[in-house]
Amino acid sequence: MKKPSPARSELGLIEQIRRNFTQENKTVTLGIGDDCAILRPPSGCEVVVTTDFTLEGRHFRRDRHPPESVGHRCLARGLSDLAAMGATPMAAFLSLALPPTMLTEASGREWTERFFDGLRALSELHGVPLAGGDTAESPGGKAGLVLADIVLIGSTPKGQALRRSGASAGDALYVTGQLGGAAAELSTLLKRTGRVVNVKTTEGHPQLFPEPRLDVGEALLRRGLATACIDISDGLSTDLAHLCQASALCAEIEQAALPIHPLALKLGAESSLNAALNGGEDYELLFAAPTSLKLPSSLAGVPITRIGTLMPRRSGRPTMSLLTNDGSRKELKPGGWEHFSQAATKAKKRSR
Repeated sequence: MKKPSPARSELGLIEQIRRNFTQENKTVTLGIGDDCAILRPPSGCEVVVTTDFTLEGRHFRRDRHPPESVGHRCLARGLSDLAAMGATPMAAFLSLALPPTMLTEASGREWTERFFDGLRALSELHGVPLAGGDTAESPGGKAGLVLADIVLIGSTPKGQALRRSGASAGDALYVTGQLGGAAAELSTLLKRTGRVVNVKTTEGHPQLFPEPRLDVGEALLRRGLATACIDISDGLSTDLAHLCQASALCAEIEQAALPIHPLALKLGAESSLNAALNGGEDYELLFAAPTSLKLPSSLAGVPITRIGTLMPRRSGRPTMSLLTNDGSRKELKPGGWEHFSQAATKAKKRSR
């Protein structure tokens, strides 16, 4: 089938999106083309909703990230949130603001088309229809930035969604996959000069093409394995702090148990540990489970690693501790991503 020519106007862009994202889905009664979409949640289920920004200069750089990666990551951010709740995706909604040159110039039209190629590939992989959204011209004229907001709608059986607040003292802490790979690959990207990297495969690129762990989240919920869950988007240390706060517990992490990504290991011992604890954007799942349950070494083909234990809060005990390789314990403070902080201001330069 001949691919439609790139859109040259907003109406043309919307029509192109509608053609390219028409998917049959039993939960979407009415999709793109009307004032609102109509969804039909599965019987006996609750609806869960998440939304995430993807901002040029903050979450990606056009001179470093391929357009397909930007589209993929835009959708992956929301899908990872659904995975943390054990939810099944129903539909996605995208609001996209573009500089005028993205439709008036050939290079901009190509970028936009490739952005949607990346988003569509991931949506088809997980059966997530794009059911609507909005388009607009971003402020700033030719110097404007690409701004995207993705909304994901999912469903979970009533009263069974995984939350951050269900853990108990004595529960073991687990993570999926490997940690620090996204931060390590980002470090390499920012050191590159010249053209945007040309990636031929999505595999092995934790920063450019993260894999949302939807199948793992659904398995955790279906099999009743997890008491609490969160996705590691802001860094293990920061997201573990969120889980501890929600469950009113403390945590101890074993450094030797951390499954550090091979890309991070190339950074050296100290930097690889920092990437694993604080790097962020790994989009793995961090979850708690009773020690009475024997968890498999993998779920849905994804490795599962026990990295620590949750404990009751006590006076003088830090919220999080790290048991180091030499056997000593030290306080572990949140060191990942946080908007509106001094650290976030400094991080603008690295454009995560």
